Amino acid sequence: MAWVYLIVAGVLEIGWAVGLKLSHGLSLAKPVHTGLTVAAMAASVILLGLAARSLPIGTAYAIWVGIGAAGTAIAGMYLFDEPATVARIAAIGVIVAGVAALKLVS
Repeated sequence: MAWVYLIVAGVLEIGWAVGLKLSHGLSLAKPVHTGLTVAAMAASVILLGLAARSLPIGTAYAIWVGIGAAGTAIAGMYLFDEPATVARIAAIGVIVAGVAALKLVS
């Protein structure tokens, strides 16, 4: 179950990172986006904590960050027309490879 918590926590990290953009930096002018972003932040950290009960913290944290970083970069390209250069895609590939490697050795 720890891996499920960790994956959901990573997906929520993507959600709150995108939410930061949509809420204009947690602006009160966007209360719904701000509320959802804060809720996703809290849920993400709580699930990371639950996963860390049985997974090594270094592995759990690195995978959580990796899912969030790669997913947020992809979301930025898709949702906000951020550049999808070969270098950026290769860097995302390196992150994904690192996350996969950590999963394999844990």
